[in-house]
This record gives sequence, structure tokens and C-alpha cells, in this order.
Amino acid sequence: MNITNAKHFLNVKDYSVSQETFELLHDEEFDMLITHPQPSLEKLPSYYESVDYISHTDGNKSMIEKMYQFVKSIALKNKLKLINSESKKGKILDIGAGVGDFLSVAKKDGWEVIGIEPSEKAKTIAKSKGVPFVENLSELENNSFDIITMWHVLEHVPDLDNQIKELKRLIKPTGTLIIAVPNFNSFDAKHYGNFWAAYDVPIHLWHFSKTAIKKLFAKENLNLVKVLPMKFDSFYVSLLSEKYKTGKMNFIKAFFIGIKSNWYGSRKMEYSSHIYLIKTAKN
Repeated sequence: MNITNAKHFLNVKDYSVSQETFELLHDEEFDMLITHPQPSLEKLPSYYESVDYISHTDGNKSMIEKMYQFVKSIALKNKLKLINSESKKGKILDIGAGVGDFLSVAKKDGWEVIGIEPSEKAKTIAKSKGVPFVENLSELENNSFDIITMWHVLEHVPDLDNQIKELKRLIKPTGTLIIAVPNFNSFDAKHYGNFWAAYDVPIHLWHFSKTAIKKLFAKENLNLVKVLPMKFDSFYVSLLSEKYKTGKMNFIKAFFIGIKSNWYGSRKMEYSSHIYLIKTAKN
């Protein structure tokens, strides 16, 4: 993305690892935010070295971890229901597969699965669950997947335009892309401002709106066909945001902000996070 015409939006601190401050720039054409400056590819992995980065572990000790694992168990059932509603059982690719829980569940349900995951630690855990991996998307054949999923991954991808081109190359003409990302136009984002945990700079390089997703994928002749809410995200994100803002978890306050965010989302269709269903445009 070109940041030449992007305007200052907010300064946000990396509360998890470096304590550095980064600028968010607003691209008005796409209604998306860009983290600036973005770390080099060599330095980027160091920003993931946080005990709070739960998606790369099977941690279940702290209260946050226990809540995350509980919500994940419900989310896995919902994700499986979603892919089964979109396609008969076929071949699925999960980019950013983490510790492999989603693909493990899909495999047990009869799907042919493959994953991509840059973290060797997470990949080792996933492989112990029987999840197969390839190292690079370039190893995969054109038009070979019925479903491609990216669960809170697109915001981490350094080369956004190339990633979308690869998604277009890999998905079958009748297939579905399922992309889940945070929404900076949500109530909890507006409420917490620069303490909003889902900004998660600098590992979140991009921050999307519904407009941004629609326009970015349209460039590759891919149509946004449905937007679904991720209602649990408002509670988890609010809890972390309270920690960043006050130094304490503040469970009760976070719970009420989560409820308020979902109420706002139901009225404005702007939830804390969205799932986007995207298909190849018919000529």
C-alpha cells in the first residue's frame, strides 16, 4: 500500500514486547489504517516474542489463557459449521494455522487439510495433532482449494497485495475465501482509542474496515458477499485493553464494554471483528 497520501490517525504503543510507539496512518481511499514505520522482515519476528501471544501456544494456566481456550472451543464449532455451510467437504487451506486446532477439527470432520504457519514453535504443536504443512504458498497448485481461511492473519501479512493475488490464484472458481480481521470502526476501538488491544502494533501491519476489504479484494476480481460478526472478540479485546489502559484486568468493566460494543455492532454492523466471505466474481 502507498502511504504517500495517508494522514496521521493515532499514535499507539506496543504494550506486549518493545514498549515502542508507532503511528497509524489513515488511507482515506480504502478507509484503512497503516502501521508506520513497519518493522523489517528480519526484525518483525522479535515482536512476536511475548508470553501474551496465546495463539502460538496451547497455554491454559492464567485466567486470560483459560478464557481464550474456552472461547476457542466454541469458535472452532462455529468455524466448522461455517465451512460446511459454504462447501461440500473438499480441500481446505488455513494460512496462519497456529497450533493447528481448526485444521485438526476440520480433518476429523472429513476435510482434506493443509496449513501454512511461519512460527516453528506453533507448527511443531500442530504437527503433533496430525496437521500437514507446506513451507510456501508457491508450492501449491492453481485453483486447488474449495475453502481458504485466514483467521486473524491478514493484518500480519507484510506484502498485502501479493497475498491477495495468491489467494485468487489458489482458490477454485467456485470456492470461498474466509477472512477474519479486527474492525477499527467498532465501538470498543473508539472507546479505548490508543489502548485498543486489537491495534497490536507493530505485528498488525494493517487495520481494516468493511470498505477496505471490499476494495482490496475487488482489485483481483474477488467479491465480498457476506459479513459476519465475531461477538466474542469484543470481550477478549476489551479485557486486554483494560489491562493496557489501567494495568488491571477489570473483568466487570470489560464485560460491559463488550456488551455495549456488540449492541453498537448490531445497530451499525460494526463489530469488534468481522468474518468476510469472499468469492470469485462471475463474468
